[in-house]
Amino acid sequence: MTRPLPFADALSVLRAAAEETRLRILALLGEGELSVSDLTDILGQSQPRISRHLKLMVEAGLVERHREGAWAFFRLVEGASALVEPLLAGMDRTHPPLSEDRARLEAVRAQRAEAAQSFFARLAPQWDTVRSLHVPEATVEAAVLDVLGPGPIGSLIDLGTGTGRMLGLLAPRATRATGLDANHAMLSVARANLERHGLSRVDLRQGDIHAPPFGRGSFDLVLIHQVLHYLDDPARALREAARLVAPGGRLLVVDFAAHDLEFLREAQAHRRLGFAAEQVAGWLTEAALSDVQVRELPPGSDAGHRLTVTLWLAHNRTAAAEPAREVA
Repeated sequence: MTRPLPFADALSVLRAAAEETRLRILALLGEGELSVSDLTDILGQSQPRISRHLKLMVEAGLVERHREGAWAFFRLVEGASALVEPLLAGMDRTHPPLSEDRARLEAVRAQRAEAAQSFFARLAPQWDTVRSLHVPEATVEAAVLDVLGPGPIGSLIDLGTGTGRMLGLLAPRATRATGLDANHAMLSVARANLERHGLSRVDLRQGDIHAPPFGRGSFDLVLIHQVLHYLDDPARALREAARLVAPGGRLLVVDFAAHDLEFLREAQAHRRLGFAAEQVAGWLTEAALSDVQVRELPPGSDAGHRLTVTLWLAHNRTAAAEPAREVA
């Protein structure tokens, strides 16, 4: 939702936007987040010059910056200005220079997608091994949609988003969607996958699931999909996830039931061999969530299926919470 600006702030915003390169950058960021390297490739300008323009727009509150390791990504501040959004919406993107910028943007995205898929191709054989041990992904995704119900999702965060598959499933129903992952290369895969599905406005962040950089009650739905079994301290991760759930919101965990497939520790880096239904339910209750619902998807009839997938859905029944704030 846009907010009206005092005169001095409006003047600052207009001064920040009223320059050819900066206006072109704003138009590009309207298509989704980009790095400085992306913008230098698209606009054909030096990195110091692009960085100066971005710094000015960050200071004016039009653009926000976040880091992924050595990389920095920029995006429009959501609803930051009642002046700039109509301006961007009213610009004709079919004529130069915006049409040329958009063509180069598509080329940059194609290169990014190719690099991401090359990385993912190296991991795919390992993941295929695990997928062969449980019911098909489509069955799991159908169960996720069923337990969440048909209504709107509101704000969503996928903790440990990986390739962004769950964001691709749920982001179209969310008012705001965020993915968090510790691995920059994996975020590159997620970014390419989401762009391919027309979801370039999803906010992808690099960060630790044990210390997510968001304020209490920031999201209506928090999702942890096939992540807990990689963690040394899953209970702590669930406490942090529960902190993010807004009053009336939900936390959905999808992971394996307890099993005895020891080879997954070494071959797939699984730290935990699944979880008993009551164990995760207990952690969720200890994290001040309630009404925990459990659904199990047992192995299919295929002889290779040996893992049960479990879904835990918990609710935050708190009537009020601290105002949401983001940690810098």
